[in-house]
Amino acid sequence: MKLALFDLDNTLLAGDSDFEWAQFLISRGVLDREVHEVRNREFYEQYKAGTLDIHAFLDFQLKPLGRHPRAQLEAWHCEYMAERIRPMITDQARALVKKHREDADLLAIITATNRFVTAPIAREFGVENLIATEVEEIDGRFTGRGTGIPCFKEHKITRLEMWLAERRLLWEDISESWFYSDSLNDIPLLAKVSHAVAVDPDATLRARAAAAGWPIISLRA
Repeated sequence: MKLALFDLDNTLLAGDSDFEWAQFLISRGVLDREVHEVRNREFYEQYKAGTLDIHAFLDFQLKPLGRHPRAQLEAWHCEYMAERIRPMITDQARALVKKHREDADLLAIITATNRFVTAPIAREFGVENLIATEVEEIDGRFTGRGTGIPCFKEHKITRLEMWLAERRLLWEDISESWFYSDSLNDIPLLAKVSHAVAVDPDATLRARAAAAGWPIISLRA
């Protein structure tokens, strides 16, 4: 079996879905611009620098989900997909996913961003399998808290192995594996697969890819 894994933000997307979700809510007046915009940018810079406290970020990012009915959140998400996400999907990104699908590889998007934000994006790419940070939900309503192990840094490997185990698979069952990512935060999983590919990488990942002989590609228009 062959496995193709895709990071989402700044990899398949020419932008960051987590950052843009908060900015979208700010633009709609759901979140206070003065309070949230600076904090949202601070967390984004910390992520890019590899210094993000994932638990502090999730506390910030998930709280709005607990303040609004699910139907309202879904309506906002439809607008967000049209305004923020689809413009960030390039033909090159769609073609890459299509290539692996046509090769009959097992496909999965693996992302630190939460499932509420990313599940419709995975569907947009036609990728059935999504490994993401999970949001706690009780009786159909989000609590504003995360649950389980955040899908971040070295824990992406943990979450991937859990996902494989649910399918009665082990790493040994995977004959070839690809992982496409832009971020230094994903170096642990990139080092685990048989084919690591740096996509429009940050400076740290670009240097690591060059040293390791990993391909460096661009999916930007």
